Amino acid sequence: MTIVRPTSREAILEAAFQLLSETPGASLGDIADRAGVGRATLHRHFAGRADLMRALAEAANSELEAATIAAIGHIRTAGERLRLSLAAMMPLANRHAFLSGPDVDEAMAEANAKDRSWLTGEIELAKIEGVFAKDVPTFWIAEAYEGVLYAGWTMISSGEATPKQAAELAWRTLTHGLNGDAK
Repeated sequence: MTIVRPTSREAILEAAFQLLSETPGASLGDIADRAGVGRATLHRHFAGRADLMRALAEAANSELEAATIAAIGHIRTAGERLRLSLAAMMPLANRHAFLSGPDVDEAMAEANAKDRSWLTGEIELAKIEGVFAKDVPTFWIAEAYEGVLYAGWTMISSGEATPKQAAELAWRTLTHGLNGDAK
């Protein structure tokens, strides 16, 4: 049986995801220790914190995109694509707070803008389908979508909800609000 060991770079990224989700201000030395590598090894792969954060954002964005595509590739309605996208993204909670943080560079900002364009397009289609009221601005719905996603990630990270529970609450909030009459 062959044991596949992660590369130093993979170990550093994984350690950074874990440690920074627990302690956002963790040092590069702390990350190197968690990865089981020396600081020199960390710096061979990442010149500094900005490079590491960029790599984390790229990895997180790739994971989000892959999970979303896998979940919605065969779905025909925009409303269902939006619902399933939330469900696909929720399990990735501990890895994706980096996408909205101040350390995300310009290249990731462009990727986030592309994702936002997809989201607003889907919202427009969902409004036509009757999922969302036509008189509610698309920008408002997009902000709410991203807000409930973040709220879900926060609940998952704190142990208050499972990814499935968070996805269901997020979709319920988006489509029915917070009143007791939601089905």
